[in-house]
Amino acid sequence: MGANLGLAGRTVLITGGASGIGRECALALAREGAAVAIADANEHGAAQTVREIEALGVRALAVSFDVRSPTATETAIEAIERDLGPLDGLITAAGISRPAPATELAAESWEAVIGVNLSGTFYSCQAAGRRMVARGRGAIVTIGSVSSLGGQSGRAHYCASKAGVVGLTRDLAVEWGSHGVRVNCIGPSATDTPMIRRGIPESFVSGVMEDRTPLGRLAQPSEVASVCLFLLSDLASYVNGALIMADGGVSAGFFTRGHGRDFSSKALLAQGVYSE
Repeated sequence: MGANLGLAGRTVLITGGASGIGRECALALAREGAAVAIADANEHGAAQTVREIEALGVRALAVSFDVRSPTATETAIEAIERDLGPLDGLITAAGISRPAPATELAAESWEAVIGVNLSGTFYSCQAAGRRMVARGRGAIVTIGSVSSLGGQSGRAHYCASKAGVVGLTRDLAVEWGSHGVRVNCIGPSATDTPMIRRGIPESFVSGVMEDRTPLGRLAQPSEVASVCLFLLSDLASYVNGALIMADGGVSAGFFTRGHGRDFSSKALLAQGVYSE
């Protein structure tokens, strides 16, 4: 990061910490000297990240639980605090995306995306927040998206979930701010992660996603992680309830079309972004 963020000795839980933005946050926190708990359904990936963190001489723990379950989330956080100590921070990076036209969107896909992205974020915040509020300190960073701000064809469930995350963030910031707990949200645009690459043609990534971004490229997970660490740190001590866009300028005006490219449902179907 290049600055002393004062995160050494703190304990942070990251949901979705085995890959992508979550993994990069975990490694960046470890380099700052923070103990890290990594929650992910990908147990192998979580264990690998823990090994990398421990090689830095920092304590780390891998846990696996269903973020959609409040009971499982509560139990996992109890275990984390027994092993690593009281939570000082939380990053809710667990998320899924199953692109499909709204007319064809299966109920199971809707419920899965809302369940992980929105309900999972709430249950993690709730379980961690109870403890932070009781102790009178803490910082939470939720992961929104440019999809929090507007529609994208084939992403009805994803856009709804991410818009919900922003609303949730602002409510918790209001409720918990007087208790010394700050809650903020980051809105990344397309980031070069396994979730983006999985099932999306390379031609669409390079020719469309990059084209609609004023900076002309995908974000790197480390670029989003640096904003997360800032928000967890005391450098952001007066930042609460904010949505900070880390989107390369997409939300500044390049949201639905980029240089004449078509982002309609029909066009995305033709490019193989989702199938009938």
